[in-house]
Amino acid sequence: MELADLSRRLDAARWGRRHWYLFGAVSLNYFLDGVVFAIAPLIAAIVAPRLAVAIFATNLVAEALGAIFLGYLADRWGRKAALILINTLQVASTVPLFLLYTNEAAVWVLTSLLSFSVGGDFGASYAALAELIPARHRGKSILLSTNFWNVGSAAIAGAALVYAAIYRDPLLQVQYVLLTALATLVFVVILRISVPESPRWLYHRGRVGDAERVVAAVAGAGAGVALERPGAKNQMGRPGGAVFRFSVLVTITISQYVTYAMLAYYAPHASGFRFGAESAPLVILVANAGASVGAPFLWLLIDRSRRMPLFLSFLMGTVLCGLVLAGHETALPGLFYAALFICLFFSEWAWGLVSALQSELFPTGLRSTAVGVLTGLTGFSGAAVVLTQSLLDASGFLVASMLIWAAGLVATVAWLARGLETAGRSVDEIEGELKAQRPR
Repeated sequence: MELADLSRRLDAARWGRRHWYLFGAVSLNYFLDGVVFAIAPLIAAIVAPRLAVAIFATNLVAEALGAIFLGYLADRWGRKAALILINTLQVASTVPLFLLYTNEAAVWVLTSLLSFSVGGDFGASYAALAELIPARHRGKSILLSTNFWNVGSAAIAGAALVYAAIYRDPLLQVQYVLLTALATLVFVVILRISVPESPRWLYHRGRVGDAERVVAAVAGAGAGVALERPGAKNQMGRPGGAVFRFSVLVTITISQYVTYAMLAYYAPHASGFRFGAESAPLVILVANAGASVGAPFLWLLIDRSRRMPLFLSFLMGTVLCGLVLAGHETALPGLFYAALFICLFFSEWAWGLVSALQSELFPTGLRSTAVGVLTGLTGFSGAAVVLTQSLLDASGFLVASMLIWAAGLVATVAWLARGLETAGRSVDEIEGELKAQRPR
């Protein structure tokens, strides 16, 4: 089987059971990632208040290192092997955390190991979806599956509020939060075992027979006719070079991810936050609820175009972040929480579109590593921003978030003018187009 035939059959396949299984497994793991990533912001102020900021920063650095290292392993060992390793690390950190949650050092180390595993999920999961899902469904599959991170964070924050209302003992509340995370983890591990390996990765590694068997299971025996979006070739434009593409991806990835973390998790812990650090569960809930609602509104657009929705998401995110700041400065909780909800609505648009572009603009042999590096940069940047909480009060922290949004907006303007339109195109076709743009 030639690569062109493999790609054609995968993209011509009707959405079936194997697609649902992969989508469900990745979605549930992102739900788990949202749960475990929210653990430190939810419990650190209770069990280790003196170390909370240091724990947040260390978690983000660990996430960055996990993204780079585990992303590399996903390119070397395969998408499935990396995903199983990630779940193994999550079990190895969540179980002892449940037993040692009153120990400050244990919380610091174990939440960082959890974050390390969460970082690795980006490269392996994005690559698995990009390389197996038909092109006409790729964007919305990545968008909706990664959106389960927000659902998970909102769910665990809502559970924390319920536990706080039921139980007066804060440590008992922490115990129930961790027990909820463990129950989710068990279910995810069971599903992950049967996830199919990426046939494109198998082909790249010379395992053509294995690739053919996966394609036969996913696409069936018939070749079918690939569905191509009308006029797609004419919309490719005259894209900038590799440096331009990577620079834009770095800017929009850091901008989206860092501002999401700042607004959804860390703002309540900045000094002088008008609504108090005790509002952290409500902030996490409202922000991630807004993000969760945002994804379904984009799914009809994302596989028609990437460039214009990307620009709109950063434009609205910048404006609404300004309203979040206004709600904070005027101490109006209604304005603050409403603006936060809608801002994160568009933040999810940005996340889905950035995630799709990350999975599309790199070749199969480097896809997971490249996504890991980009995610790693967000972790390092996020850690640096969190550490500014010792230098900036809450107002300055929110101003910084708005400025970072604005930097991403500038990059989307450049992408709108010169960026590659990837919607509805096979990842192999995109790779071929990028190679054709290289100077000879």
